[in-house]
Amino acid sequence: MAVPKKRTSKSKSKSRKANWKHKAYFQSQKSLSLAKSLLKGKNSSFVYIEDNNISDDSI
Repeated sequence: MAVPKKRTSKSKSKSRKANWKHKAYFQSQKSLSLAKSLLKGKNSSFVYIEDNNISDDSI
């Protein structure tokens, strides 16, 4: 016979939610910082190839 599960306490729920939001906040700060450094051209942690001369031979 099916038995209902016990409720999770409010403190545990709030703790998990706070941890999730904390991780999201730091990830957003990291991506914002990377975007700013890319715009200023002072990036050191992100490598990309800037190729403005695209030839028609590759088509």
